[in-house]
Amino acid sequence: MTKFDFLSTRKFGITLSLVVVTASILLLIVNGLNLGIDFTGGTEFTIIFRDAVEIADLRVALGAIPADGIDLAGSVITEIRETYNIIITTPLNIELHHTIITSVETMLEETFPAEEISRRAIGGRISREMVHRGWGAILLALVGILLYVSWRFRLRYAVGAVTAVVHDVIITLGVFVLFQLEVNLATIAAFLTIIGYSLNDTIVIFDRVRENLAVEKRASIFDVINRSINQSLTRTINTSLTTLIPVVILFIVGGPVLRSFAVALIIGVIVGTYSSIYVANPVLYAWTMRADSPKR
Repeated sequence: MTKFDFLSTRKFGITLSLVVVTASILLLIVNGLNLGIDFTGGTEFTIIFRDAVEIADLRVALGAIPADGIDLAGSVITEIRETYNIIITTPLNIELHHTIITSVETMLEETFPAEEISRRAIGGRISREMVHRGWGAILLALVGILLYVSWRFRLRYAVGAVTAVVHDVIITLGVFVLFQLEVNLATIAAFLTIIGYSLNDTIVIFDRVRENLAVEKRASIFDVINRSINQSLTRTINTSLTTLIPVVILFIVGGPVLRSFAVALIIGVIVGTYSSIYVANPVLYAWTMRADSPKR
């Protein structure tokens, strides 16, 4: 078993986390998120083709259309099963981008060609509802975590776990703002996955802490937490690496549609592994020291 003294470096870890979280919050306030079609609205094309169409070819053709800086290649393309019908959802505003929309329809008719094309605007009201539902799902997950961990462990464990999860989500959002990555429904799913991953890693260590406290009743909480982290370290590293490998592959080959999803997971796995050691456990240690005043 490794014998790293993690808690002795907790002040450095907490300081680093505070700096990065503060910077992420400032970025969110100043620049804001780059919300995708799911949240901002746009134009949806429904196309009936004569023959099967390769999605990759369709995406390349969309990317070749001059669109005033709008990434049409990153549009959401959905195939309707057992038909030649395809739905393309673009960030184009039906009123502001009339010329570009006409270019898209012309390309679809001449290049593939399409038998029938219909379009509709995705309104702002629907988009606002999706924003509220997306962030509401994350908030509900955090409340559920707080209640469940409080029931299974104690409130101090739950606060440590939720603090780590909030830390991970804020930093991931900060990275998205910094590089202006698109936030869409798939990204919200990635954030919920990050919450689950971070919580799982933290709970493994907390469970070991609880077991060691029951066995080593004379040991200080400082030593018990350090020993528990070291006992779980190999498992934590192996889990993180085996999770990162397929996610990195997804980032490389997944294309523009899945890129934001993959980035969110990559950042979430890395930061989640860090926070389970340097955020959740220091919070548990500080609370226990204040509440129980054990010997160090």
